[in-house]
Amino acid sequence: MDFDLWIQALHVLAIISWMAGMLYLPRLFVYHTEAGAGTPQAETFKVMERRLLKAIMTPAMIVSWIAGLWLAYSSFGFQGGWLHGKILAVVLLSGFHGYLAASVKKFAADANTRTSRHWRIMNEVPTVLLVIIVVLVIVKPF
Repeated sequence: MDFDLWIQALHVLAIISWMAGMLYLPRLFVYHTEAGAGTPQAETFKVMERRLLKAIMTPAMIVSWIAGLWLAYSSFGFQGGWLHGKILAVVLLSGFHGYLAASVKKFAADANTRTSRHWRIMNEVPTVLLVIIVVLVIVKPF
């Protein structure tokens, strides 16, 4: 079997796991914000947020990057405008991941200053980036 096919499968699985977390964590922030600081529900959300970030999202992001860079090199030689656009979108997604990670720390310290409306809007950011990435990979418009 072709080694790159195994790496591609690993990449897709990691992306699915990462995106699941990227779509769920801002929703948890909505519920956490609405629960209010110091409530039993807020304490439960802190545990859920930390575990989602540390056990699923961050490892999945790391595997996504490693497998993706391997494929970009071995399959495409880092060539193609679509690939450069995809990498840019993934860099932006990674930056958003960092924003969510910093927000987990703020929620853990009961220092969130954002509204639930803010988190509802932020919940759309990974969706938009995912659409861009998928179109670039499948359609390869440039």
